[in-house]
Amino acid sequence: MTLSDGTIKEYLDSGKIVIDPIEPNQIQPASVDLTLDSNFLIVDDLSGELISMKDKIKYRKLETGSIVIPPKSFILATSRETIKIPNDLVAFVEGRSSVGRMGLFIQNAGWVDPGFEGQITLELFNANQVPIRVDAGRRICQLVFSKLDKPADKPYSGKYKGQKGTTGSRVYLDEEVEAELDSGTP
Repeated sequence: MTLSDGTIKEYLDSGKIVIDPIEPNQIQPASVDLTLDSNFLIVDDLSGELISMKDKIKYRKLETGSIVIPPKSFILATSRETIKIPNDLVAFVEGRSSVGRMGLFIQNAGWVDPGFEGQITLELFNANQVPIRVDAGRRICQLVFSKLDKPADKPYSGKYKGQKGTTGSRVYLDEEVEAELDSGTP
């Protein structure tokens, strides 16, 4: 069941869902718009190295009120808002239609697990042949909340819980990487 604006407001008022900061105009009929913060990460492609799921990725950090995303380019950004989701809800991150119609694709793997708290890191991809400028403070994506049939037995406690600011990939910390390292398997 997807939460309506009325239920979202009730959950925000009671503290069951936390979104901070939030303005009334961010609450939509069945979602909450999130805004863009001012810090960004760009994969450090000047190193010329291969990106691997086994190694920590090198990023360049930018703090700015706006950023231009070149054509066919990818950057990481973050929501200005910090969120906290209870153990009986899940949230889907969706791009805003108006932003998608510019050719800017927004993701975060599309999913926010029950029990997550922190800022949402967003993957931005410019699908155009021309640059796109994005500005901090603008509504960039939306969270759609869905109720679980019962609270999660094991709420999220992973490597991104509590993240603040734009957070790069931590795939190199996955359990299977540790198992491969321990066994000597490439």
